Amino acid sequence: MQWPLEGLLVVDFSQFLAGPYASLRLQDMGARVIKIENPDGGDLCRRHYLSETRIGTDSTLFHAINRGKESVTLDLKSPSGLANALKLVAKADVVIQNFRPNVIERLGLGYDTVRKVNPKVVYGSVTGYGADGDWADKPGQDLLAQARSGIMWLSGNATAGPVPIGLPLADISTGANLTTAILGALLRQARTGQGAHVETSLLESLTDMQFELLTTYLNNGGDLPQRLDHGSAHRYLGAPYGVFETQDGHLALAMTRLDVLADALELPEIATIGTAPNAGFTHRTKIHNLIADRLRTQDAAWLETHLGGHDIWCAKVLTWDDMFTSGSFQALDMLRAIDTQDAKSAQFVKAPFRMDGARPELNRAGPTLNEHNASIREEFDLED
Repeated sequence: MQWPLEGLLVVDFSQFLAGPYASLRLQDMGARVIKIENPDGGDLCRRHYLSETRIGTDSTLFHAINRGKESVTLDLKSPSGLANALKLVAKADVVIQNFRPNVIERLGLGYDTVRKVNPKVVYGSVTGYGADGDWADKPGQDLLAQARSGIMWLSGNATAGPVPIGLPLADISTGANLTTAILGALLRQARTGQGAHVETSLLESLTDMQFELLTTYLNNGGDLPQRLDHGSAHRYLGAPYGVFETQDGHLALAMTRLDVLADALELPEIATIGTAPNAGFTHRTKIHNLIADRLRTQDAAWLETHLGGHDIWCAKVLTWDDMFTSGSFQALDMLRAIDTQDAKSAQFVKAPFRMDGARPELNRAGPTLNEHNASIREEFDLED
């Protein structure tokens, strides 16, 4: 299988998650990624632990986001380190950086400098909140970006405080947006020979994640999406949308006609309420409570089958182990065991796409610090 980015070189100065996520996706499509790390300990993500679980001496997070990449250590504040970095970017098709605004320029590796030695380069920049404005110099960290974006008020119950999304949504969506922009710029580069500077930020990405709801809010007179007292749904989503407790777990109910649901659950009260205009919104709490009372004594798996038979969109809420053992997940073949630097086997998640039926191969964990120093220095004639 020949992947579309084979032969392209990505030089990645970024750390942590958003920038490295973009270079990971480019690598999955065939690009070669050389990660630039500080000689004093390397990427901070090597020591940023999600838990006590490590692969070798590094965090699982580092290997998850840097699997299959190469690495070379350069002191960018030294004349030789800068000279070596310029040698690498001169041969790169893509350069990625996620320093705070103006830092990369002070190091002598900003876009205007890089394009002088490589006019065709596609240069990708990630920031927390853009290069200007009140927040430009604040830390671009996922939880803090969620806090500033308003997204924490969309989940949880009305009686609870703000609820963060339980995964690094800002980082991952920003990395995906940067990948999209880079691929578009590479296409233009192939057609015209013209380079580009593509930029995105955590704030832009979280705004985009909320584009449907923000469009509603901006056009409804500023009516905010209020959350339910119970059920973790908000006012822009009419009943029966939400997650309901059953006798052996939880069931998620999506959009469905109230009269159909009333018939399936033998709840004529819902059908009566449902005749009112916009009943799913105006009588949302009452409908939700009626459904909750009925489902609380039922079996979740039975409900999924029974309601599904009425063409009602629902699903039992599963754990990770439940998902892993499902036939659909196993058929996707998204997990791979790889031997790591400590000679132990570790499990990794493969790329989330296929091309012509094939998923990108996953053969190496993330690089150990200094693992590729000798080979990369020799190949690119870098100074010691």
